[in-house]
Amino acid sequence: MKSLQRPSARLKDLARYLEGRRESILAAWQCAVDMDPSLTTASTITRAQFIDHIPAVLDAFQRRLAAESPADVVRARKDQDDSAAEHGLHRWQQGYNQPETMCEWGHLHLCLLQELDRYEALHSDLEVGAMTLARHELVRLCSNGVCESASRYAQMQQSEAASRVRELETAMSQLRALEVQRAETWREAAHDLRGTAHVITNVSAVLSRADVAESKRAQFSEILRTGVVSLNKLLSDLMDHARLEAGQEQRHFAQFDAASLLKEFCDVTRPMAAQRNLFLKSDGPDSLIVIGDAAKVQRIVQNLVFNALKVTQQGGVEISWEAGADGPVPQWALCVQDTGPGLRTGVANELERNLKQATNEARVVEEQNQPPSQSSLQSEPAPTLPSQSTQRASQIPSGEGIGLSIVKRLCELLDASLELETAPGEGTTFRVIFPRFYGERGSVEGSPPMDA
Repeated sequence: MKSLQRPSARLKDLARYLEGRRESILAAWQCAVDMDPSLTTASTITRAQFIDHIPAVLDAFQRRLAAESPADVVRARKDQDDSAAEHGLHRWQQGYNQPETMCEWGHLHLCLLQELDRYEALHSDLEVGAMTLARHELVRLCSNGVCESASRYAQMQQSEAASRVRELETAMSQLRALEVQRAETWREAAHDLRGTAHVITNVSAVLSRADVAESKRAQFSEILRTGVVSLNKLLSDLMDHARLEAGQEQRHFAQFDAASLLKEFCDVTRPMAAQRNLFLKSDGPDSLIVIGDAAKVQRIVQNLVFNALKVTQQGGVEISWEAGADGPVPQWALCVQDTGPGLRTGVANELERNLKQATNEARVVEEQNQPPSQSSLQSEPAPTLPSQSTQRASQIPSGEGIGLSIVKRLCELLDASLELETAPGEGTTFRVIFPRFYGERGSVEGSPPMDA
């Protein structure tokens, strides 16, 4: 065995021979893989991708055969192992499974062995020890290649598994947060229902008494009527919210004039505001032709305006709309502003805090992905109106949590973003940014398939 460790001139000649036969070796290897019915992934990649790091492996093998010193042997073997590991990594990335990669190494081993046999047949005066050493190194080359590829596969599988665990942990955390938010919303709804039902019960009990004066009876009757209306509204909101959460709401897109819809809504709602000595102003272009779901847009503005009227003691509510400039994805915006007291820190519920966070994140994404010259709508915070209400009114009114949940769900359904701006001593502004057009299957698109 001692003679096997000493390279001869024949081994250097063999290394040169293998270098000259490089293309034939690679072609024979690819042909053998193509003829193997158990290997199918190779047919889906290019020749350059198939060959991959194998030339570097063969270079290191040839340097090992021609090595003069133990240090050269060590370096050549290390280069072989490194190239084999990189080859295994690329096979993973190319979609190979582990048995396919190992089988390819087996075909390469046979191709190289045939070349050694061919060289030996052409040189009858070869030293027995030289070819024995060459075959030993070939076995080591291919066995280590299989081991390095398998090791890299194992590392990638562990890394992928760890990534999946992190993704699952993140998803579970988000799910728990969603469940907490959902439970809080339903708890608030139950509290509102219980409070309204309690009012109705007490007023009904008072009205059933015969000693109640007529003036008081009329007053309590009005309270009872208001309570019944409020209860009916809460129940209707809960049904809407349940349908949205169950995914039973569908989008029905058609062309409509958003400006006409909003002006008509303001005309109908203005008397309700006047009864509370509040104004209801509207501002926007006379016509704003869009494609969307008109009914759901009206439900969004209705919930936002009704909530705004509830929190506002003095002043009123302003509704405005605008079309964004032409851009990659044309948009239009709806803005509802009130002169209420604003929301103090700790008063806003979880939904409102989420809306504030979503507003900030949306602006960051917009600034990163859309140059100012292409911006469809301004990304600056929407202005708020000065508050004209007392701070006592800053508590969330009955049913507002459900109403805002419905708005948020409807916005998600329509691919719209919802922004909230509020502060103590300032009013509250909700801004909804809608796509102006949708494709045939409901996806957002930039070309307006609409009439002039």
